[in-house]
Amino acid sequence: MTNSVPAIELVGISKAFGPVQANKNISICVMPGTIHGIIGENGAGKSTLMSILYGFYKADAGEIFISGQKTTIPDSQAAIDAGIGMVFQHFKLVENFTVLENVVLGAEEGLMLGPSLSKARRVLKSLSEDYGLNVEPDAKIEDIGVGMQQRVEILKALYREADILILDEPTGTLTPSEADQLFRILERLKTEGKTIILITHKLREIMDATDTVSVMRAGEMTATVKTSEVSPPELATMMVGRKVRLSVSKNANSSGPKVLEVQDLRVKDSKGVERLKGATFDVHAGEILGIAGVAGNGQSQLLEALGGYQKATGNVLYKGERMDLSGVVSNGQIRRKNGIAHVPEDRQSEGLIMDFMAWENVAFGYHGDPAYCKRVLIDNRAIQTDTKQKMERFDVRPQDPHLRAKSFSGGNQQKIVLSREIERSPDLLLIGQPTRGVDIGAIEFIHQHIVALRDEGKAILLVSVELDEILSLSDRIAVMFDGRIMGERLPEDTDERELGLLMAGMTKGVA
Repeated sequence: MTNSVPAIELVGISKAFGPVQANKNISICVMPGTIHGIIGENGAGKSTLMSILYGFYKADAGEIFISGQKTTIPDSQAAIDAGIGMVFQHFKLVENFTVLENVVLGAEEGLMLGPSLSKARRVLKSLSEDYGLNVEPDAKIEDIGVGMQQRVEILKALYREADILILDEPTGTLTPSEADQLFRILERLKTEGKTIILITHKLREIMDATDTVSVMRAGEMTATVKTSEVSPPELATMMVGRKVRLSVSKNANSSGPKVLEVQDLRVKDSKGVERLKGATFDVHAGEILGIAGVAGNGQSQLLEALGGYQKATGNVLYKGERMDLSGVVSNGQIRRKNGIAHVPEDRQSEGLIMDFMAWENVAFGYHGDPAYCKRVLIDNRAIQTDTKQKMERFDVRPQDPHLRAKSFSGGNQQKIVLSREIERSPDLLLIGQPTRGVDIGAIEFIHQHIVALRDEGKAILLVSVELDEILSLSDRIAVMFDGRIMGERLPEDTDERELGLLMAGMTKGVA
């Protein structure tokens, strides 16, 4: 029988950043030995709330109770001391350290490292066996996959004797089989009495994995319900405040001539290691070609080479004309002039300058547009007016062109980048991870715009780690593993299992 004392109780938590009220009088109970989901739109306050619980932020008001005891958490060490562990979306691991060294790091006992490593090896073996977290303690982080790295993060928390685990968007870079294994591990942890808080925007994961789910909207906790008593459409409505279409609505495509022809495209990284190994495919007008694969298998290099920012070899034709693959700085600008738009995978490091204002970001790459210029001078007022209109059409919140990019939530940052590129009506759109970390309402909106561009007869190359997205948006699917195209499929002739096997480099048993 479940203990009646909450593992975590937050009472009246409020937190403001200047004029922005991130959390407003939030109260929540998480019972021990349960998996408790937290969902909400981008900017709803989920991350702020968890950052308060883990000691990254200090609440302006409110109280925290751990197992019934009022607890002050001024920093992350205090959270660890209180039995709280957090597994971040972007892992906090030292890549050239071993699994064992990463587990011990920050939890060493005494001045000599040897005894700490010996103890950790024994404890690691016991924890791995108890929870099915099988890892090789002497393997270097850089040599293991993301699914195994995530297990290391969980082991780090368990080694520090965490009874409460917070997981932030844990499946963003996992294959379907790795995600299934993760949730089997979480279920095992739950049966052993651990308490788990799962932050995710994927409704299917909430429905499959959680016992209880809390919904946040605009900084407030709007509902907490038993997962078994609610449906995905009801949860989506609670999150967004309106009915949301959970499936992509699109007509059968009528593809036209080839817009992009890629033959034997290869890219080496700065160390001379080949990351893209002879990719060959084509994209037609009026078609979405989806590239499926786990992050880090050459998709980034593919987009960068086609976008003009990465040196490559091979033969690429755009509208029948050979594309320059030298990777010189001017290539991206030339491609834009020729009707190629690029939405990069990482909006913050590649799509925006975070300290610049929204209107400045909207002009990037298009500052030579006649609509933005008065004779030889850039017309800032014209750019600001255009940005305001784009923000209205793409429902960017808040609709303030003078707000710095870093002040927008992730979903709204993505909308700024998309408005800049899609509104140019490009003949070829290169788009990477269009809905990464984006809430359900924004996902619906982004998908509608991608499909609308395809219906206008434009060619779209879509890279995504989200198989649901690939299957629902694509007219054809190519799967990448280790820099190679493993095969092509039609969405109606395949499923997540087959694509997942190809994404893992397995072709045996795959038709």
